[in-house]
Amino acid sequence: MIKRTNLFFLLILAISFTFTSCKKEPGCMDPNSLTYNPDAKKDDGSCIYAYDIALGTWNMNPDCEDYTIPVIGTTVSLNDQLPESIYVQGDDGVDDLFIDIDGTQISGTIDYNGNVLVHSQTISIDMGFGPMDIDVSGSGFISSENSGNMNLTYSFDIDLIPGFPISESLDCSITLTR
Repeated sequence: MIKRTNLFFLLILAISFTFTSCKKEPGCMDPNSLTYNPDAKKDDGSCIYAYDIALGTWNMNPDCEDYTIPVIGTTVSLNDQLPESIYVQGDDGVDDLFIDIDGTQISGTIDYNGNVLVHSQTISIDMGFGPMDIDVSGSGFISSENSGNMNLTYSFDIDLIPGFPISESLDCSITLTR
């Protein structure tokens, strides 16, 4: 009888151990997500993707270098030329982003970790004395649904004396919030 009781006790213990050790930890199981949990054994739908949180309207707080036009001495603030907000659009889940800065579209990409890259491209911006072709490039990071940053470099030629353009480059650090 004692053998049977011990055997029964061991069987109950083995079954209990089997069920308790199989408990699946919930979480995001997609390694491409910002909220990936490598210990998760059961996907609970909590995955958040950098691409998705980058889309939409962002408030801009630029901190750009000022430009003083040679000979004339007029100072132009790029901070004053940029809008208060930008609108970020995407291409339906692909890593391409389109950043609308006051009607001018800058294209970029975003990776799974939230790193944004703006490859060098020429855009037209009015810096206060008519539209100018400006090369823009840079990088940034979307750190959460409500914050990020962008560092852009604006390069341009200004032709004060016809035939003698002056090349300039301004750095602009932009804090993004919602």
